[in-house]
Amino acid sequence: MLEAVLRLLARVPLPWLHRIGAFAGWVTYRVAPRYAARLTDNVAASGLADEPEAFVRICRAAVQETGKGLMELPAIWFRPAEEAAALVVETHGWESVEAARAVGRGILFLTPHLGCFEVSALYAAIRMPITILYRPPKLKWLEPLMRAGRSRGYGRLAPTTLGGVRRLLKALRSGEAVGLLPDHVPGFGEGVWADFFGRPAYTMTLVGKLQQATGCIVILAVSRRLTEGRGFALELEVLEDDLSGPAGARRLNAAIEDLVRRCPEQYLWSYNRFKVPAGVEPPGATTAS
Repeated sequence: MLEAVLRLLARVPLPWLHRIGAFAGWVTYRVAPRYAARLTDNVAASGLADEPEAFVRICRAAVQETGKGLMELPAIWFRPAEEAAALVVETHGWESVEAARAVGRGILFLTPHLGCFEVSALYAAIRMPITILYRPPKLKWLEPLMRAGRSRGYGRLAPTTLGGVRRLLKALRSGEAVGLLPDHVPGFGEGVWADFFGRPAYTMTLVGKLQQATGCIVILAVSRRLTEGRGFALELEVLEDDLSGPAGARRLNAAIEDLVRRCPEQYLWSYNRFKVPAGVEPPGATTAS
């Protein structure tokens, strides 16, 4: 039933989905105090809004952009793949992808929680084989919808397990592409504490391990929402730094920070980026002897 409703919503023009989403974002902000507190606290702690007017502007815009991100999902997941990918109306830096493919080099796409990260993966998936790392959602009923929406074109899914990581390695060594969310909080033993906007954030080490093991090219990919529902601008940048180890995790976070500074309104500030995963020692904790 829910999938049928989402497929109907997929036919609604993107400008209308974004208008509905902006309204839904405000409703959620008003009725979910924990969500609202996390969003405003993260914006305040980021240091991006040093004046009250800037703080209010970013928070208001972020509330609406988060709602837009939710309402655009039916269009991305349930329209025909080529039609959904055509919502990307601008590309900047795609030549780096073509250059890597020309020499058979694996490509690691990093899509932070910024803009419409779902359409970035789809845009790549209809142009090349790509394996996308995903964490099964806590809401079990959501997983079939997520898999249906993301497993289109050449897209393949790899879970956040040892077997899933092996799939990523195989794909990169075969000169294919891999996509993942680099600011996703990893599980115990899969990350290190590294500063993100001046606060310790448990940061995945997988990116550096894949880079070191395969010699892949690492490309940051962001699909920024254009105004009035005109579509998305896909912006790609090659990240040439060594991303291995704790120093590499900090470099990775710094690169994401730079992207967020350019478009802070479209970052998912409501995401619990600074949580302490189960089994992980909090930052600065010492073990008693």
